[in-house]
Amino acid sequence: MEIDPSYLEDASGFRGFAEKLLIPESEAELAGVLAEAVRCLIPVTIAGGGTGVTGGRVPQGGWVISTGRLRRLEVCGDRAVAGAGVLLKDLHSAAQAAGRLYAPDPTETWATVGGTIATNASGARSFRYGSTRRHVLALRAAFMDGAVREFVRGEPIDFPLPSLPQSAAAKNTAGFPLRPGMDWVDLFIGSEGTLAVVTEAKLRLLPRVNRLLTGVVFFPGDGHALDAVDAWRGVDGLRMLEYMDGASLDLLRPRYEDLPRSAGACLLYEQELDSQEQESAEVERWLHRLEAAGADLEGSWYAGSDADRERFRRLRHALPETVNETVRRNGFSKLGSDYAVPIGRNREMLSLYHGRLQREFAGRYVVFGHIGDAHVHVNILPSTEDQFRRGKELLWDLAREAVRLGGTVSAEHGLGKSKAELLKLQYTQAQIEAMKQVKRRLDPHWLLGRGNVFTG
Repeated sequence: MEIDPSYLEDASGFRGFAEKLLIPESEAELAGVLAEAVRCLIPVTIAGGGTGVTGGRVPQGGWVISTGRLRRLEVCGDRAVAGAGVLLKDLHSAAQAAGRLYAPDPTETWATVGGTIATNASGARSFRYGSTRRHVLALRAAFMDGAVREFVRGEPIDFPLPSLPQSAAAKNTAGFPLRPGMDWVDLFIGSEGTLAVVTEAKLRLLPRVNRLLTGVVFFPGDGHALDAVDAWRGVDGLRMLEYMDGASLDLLRPRYEDLPRSAGACLLYEQELDSQEQESAEVERWLHRLEAAGADLEGSWYAGSDADRERFRRLRHALPETVNETVRRNGFSKLGSDYAVPIGRNREMLSLYHGRLQREFAGRYVVFGHIGDAHVHVNILPSTEDQFRRGKELLWDLAREAVRLGGTVSAEHGLGKSKAELLKLQYTQAQIEAMKQVKRRLDPHWLLGRGNVFTG
């Protein structure tokens, strides 16, 4: 039977192949499929929503198993129970209807809960709320032998683990964050479908915030924008601090004609407020902050309603969408980074990005993302095979620089298959072997998620 091609690629354009597609109706059926794969020694790849950008859900042979029918979703107070196939947008909507907030907000709300757990996804609100890891209270997982277990926070792993060095960046999802005494939940989060299949999760919900101050602030260039980042990082209640460089604004101008022509950089901020009195005071404070930062007061955008905030959200999400469309139109897979560095090295890393990119890819790159976490994304837009090759080499060099500065080669997207080679830049061979020993213990035939995280 011909396989739906949408299960054989992801949003980056990374493509693969498989012998069979299976879409289990239940957790028990999925566990049975895994056990059958072991009996037949058939590799299996778990497919979520297909919004990933590193090829993690793309099979390279064997069976591809979709979690799309594991769609249980219940909200009760400050908890939600969500199946692996629940779409993030549906979880957000259910939480909102109950007066709650599920904090993780990756760009692609068509991502599945299972996929966001697999990559420890984060998003713009991670500035205040951190990544998915912080919001998972328990999970159910199916193992390759067909066993299904439920794990709660604090349940320690029952075999010895080494202590591996942890990145000093605010976010990290490269490899397994092994340490003695860690719990099972933390082991599975960010493991990219290589250790077990998460079938369901219990998630923490926060009280919904009804008062927000949101702005899209334009600056003449990076210098002013970076000064603003340093000055605003400590603003009480700030939950979002995002960045777009001048090239990003240029890429968006055909779709947003009201972007100021003089703008050479942009910051998006969002602040949570407790009361109308605080809102009035903060409006005045923001006026002073913007003036002190040298922002374009007249040309910047300020949200006066939920509709305005939704417009700003669409602007932020339109950039990676436009990048993906451009790369695909040019006939190449995505060339993008997911590196992060410690907060104190933010300026240094951004300077390295722009210096190298401007020399080698002027007019063919954008830099944007979570600057509050010192985690911005470089995207190169090649139009020739030579540019694609040189772009890959440059991103490799920049990954080395991120690690040199104490950072990580993957902050929120995972390594998948297309970036698995980067693991050896951040960890020694002995440290990678320690991760592989955990993999072998839980998947001794090395059938689950083959090619993700580890090469070879």
